[in-house]
Amino acid sequence: MKRLRIGVLASGGGTNLQAIIDSCERGEVDGDVVVVITNVPNAGAVKRAEEHGIEAYCFPHEGASREQHETDVAECLEKHKVDLVCLAGYLRMLTSDMVERFESRILNTHPALLPSFGGKGMHGIHVHKAVLNYGAKVSGCTIHVVTAEVDGGPIVLQKAVPVLEDDTPESLQERILKEEHKLYPRAIQLFAQEKVKIEGRRARIIET
Repeated sequence: MKRLRIGVLASGGGTNLQAIIDSCERGEVDGDVVVVITNVPNAGAVKRAEEHGIEAYCFPHEGASREQHETDVAECLEKHKVDLVCLAGYLRMLTSDMVERFESRILNTHPALLPSFGGKGMHGIHVHKAVLNYGAKVSGCTIHVVTAEVDGGPIVLQKAVPVLEDDTPESLQERILKEEHKLYPRAIQLFAQEKVKIEGRRARIIET
């Protein structure tokens, strides 16, 4: 079976990137991260890539038009013959042109149970603050296919995490991130095994 060629887009420290790399190296994912792209100079994700011999590129969005920035990113992904694009803390909203260029081949992780606590401005610690302010008893993480609608694509996998009475945004974030590190590689492996079928807004998991 052909190994999945994975491209990862990250803006920060790259802990989800690390989880994906480790899962590939352990044989839990039938694929390899072949390129890492960031929009932030000196992002930790670049160092993680280099430590594993993975090519890394930085395309700063500042000073570039949105169209030129996405063209640079897309051409880099295509140059590396990427089968699946994984957003891992990538703090740029993709345009519909970019989504169409890699239709049904872009995954993202969200630190809540979509469709709750998603949408514009809902990322990172802001999500966990919103969960606690609302008084939700359960949160979690979601791996979904990226569409033009922010956090609105077909859901591939979800994992529920209970909200504890003494949780702070930081403690809830830490517990959910641990589950993300396990869930994201599982979702990628489903794509590697060609077990995900997109039907409208549903991502069906094909059991063989």
